[in-house]
Amino acid sequence: MGEFNTAELLVQCLENEGVEYVFGLPGEENLHVLQALKHSSIQFITTRHEQGAAFMADVYGRLTGKAGVCLSTLGPGATNLMTGVADANLDGAPLVAITGQVGTDRMHIESHQYLDLVAMFDPVTKWNTQIVRPSNTPEIIRKAFKIAQQEKPGAVHIDLPENIAAMPVGEAFTLQRDSQEPIYASFRSFNKAAEVISKAQHPLIVVGNGAIRANASEALTEFATRLQIPVVNTFMGKGVIPYTHPLSLWTIGLQQRDHISCAFDQADLVIAIGYDLIEYSPKKWNPGGKVPIIHIGAGPAEIDSSYIPLVEVVGDLSDSLSEIMKRTDRTGRVVEFTSQVRADIIADYEQYAHDTGFPVKPQKIIYDLRQVMGPEDIVISDVGAHKMWMARHYHCDRPNTCLISNGFAAMGIAIPGALAAKLVHPDRNVVAVTGDGGFMMNSQELETALRTKTPFVVLIFNDQGYGLIEWKQMNQFGESAFIHFTNPDFVKFAESMGLKGYRVESTESLIPTLKEALAQNVPTVIDCPVDYRENLRFSQKSGDLTCHI
Repeated sequence: MGEFNTAELLVQCLENEGVEYVFGLPGEENLHVLQALKHSSIQFITTRHEQGAAFMADVYGRLTGKAGVCLSTLGPGATNLMTGVADANLDGAPLVAITGQVGTDRMHIESHQYLDLVAMFDPVTKWNTQIVRPSNTPEIIRKAFKIAQQEKPGAVHIDLPENIAAMPVGEAFTLQRDSQEPIYASFRSFNKAAEVISKAQHPLIVVGNGAIRANASEALTEFATRLQIPVVNTFMGKGVIPYTHPLSLWTIGLQQRDHISCAFDQADLVIAIGYDLIEYSPKKWNPGGKVPIIHIGAGPAEIDSSYIPLVEVVGDLSDSLSEIMKRTDRTGRVVEFTSQVRADIIADYEQYAHDTGFPVKPQKIIYDLRQVMGPEDIVISDVGAHKMWMARHYHCDRPNTCLISNGFAAMGIAIPGALAAKLVHPDRNVVAVTGDGGFMMNSQELETALRTKTPFVVLIFNDQGYGLIEWKQMNQFGESAFIHFTNPDFVKFAESMGLKGYRVESTESLIPTLKEALAQNVPTVIDCPVDYRENLRFSQKSGDLTCHI
């Protein structure tokens, strides 16, 4: 074989990083990279839109902890990629985005499709650069993956001009991947945290996505159980402690009061574990900044007037929890309110078990979905009114089995995200839960799913409108505006693409339909009419909420 060019060296470096898939679209300015990928061990997934490619890389990274890789051409291809890149960056998912670019010989002038992509991606990435010297490629790729994957994970962008991609580099080489040892917190912080927890009468744990990234589920569950401290999780922290655990008080993050608010009313200490402020602002649960906080995380606490910790324990989460637990004495401490709050949230959840109202209440759709999904099966929630109900009512036994975009909260993530989830876990059932608005944003990726033989179920909450915005409008103004639209026939839409399509005609048919759809070997679409009158009813109930403790 002759000399390697930069694109071939780049692909060799991707192989060296263990990359399995690159998601993206072909373009004139990434031709050399595509040609190199054709002869590599990496599988290139040709998507129908760059946004879908970025969302796939985003969810791949979130599920595996390894950076997902997406590729676009320059100009409009790169701008299409940005939403998914921003989502990964704010949601803490490792991602490496690679864009084609005009040759360096025409960057100094007004040129067809040219944008300064390094400047453009700067606000939505941890680091980004342009390859201008072919020999620097191995260092750039190694740095990109290291930065993307180290805590807190996020997105990195690499821009490759087409003339640099074609340049010869001589003998190809890659850099050895370094292994980073865990960083451990200080004994002083362990002792101080243990002292504060030992004295607290009503401590409460808030656990976030950082605990999932740190694989700290087992340590967290033991910590809570041994010390008898109740746990609430953020939207992105579902499953860190099994929802069936007697100390689990399920999910915080709704903008309105809920039963879990009663637990915060009683708390005299909040222990935030792997919690990112972006998941749910502390101003919502500690508006006056008066509740004492212990911050246990892989990194120091962010600055916020409502989040000023008494103690910061910064280091490996599992080790920190184990060391604090050893030093904490909660003999005789009983958190009386836990059982009552838990009873209230379970009663609210169970009241929809036999509801037969039609269109189907969102609580009932999610209740039935939970009945057919196994503990390891995965749901990907899109963004909309259904997301709020999924966050409140879909509960998890295991981490990373309900994925909700809540840092950037980008509509359109569910379908491409479900494809990535099925690639990572082909043996599990995967369901994309979406509204009709989110469905139409990236429904084209169902063709990608069919082509790549990655079957999953798309469950559409159909209200023919942007239901979450209507909910907000009605709460604020008492009327709605500009939120209604019409839809295609989703069953025919699915069938026209070679998929299976179903329409829920009665509430009783939902579970049988879900089971049949999950048994198919092609992607399936379920059109389920939803009764979003429940949105305003919930707002009314939350306003009248009385704590029973």
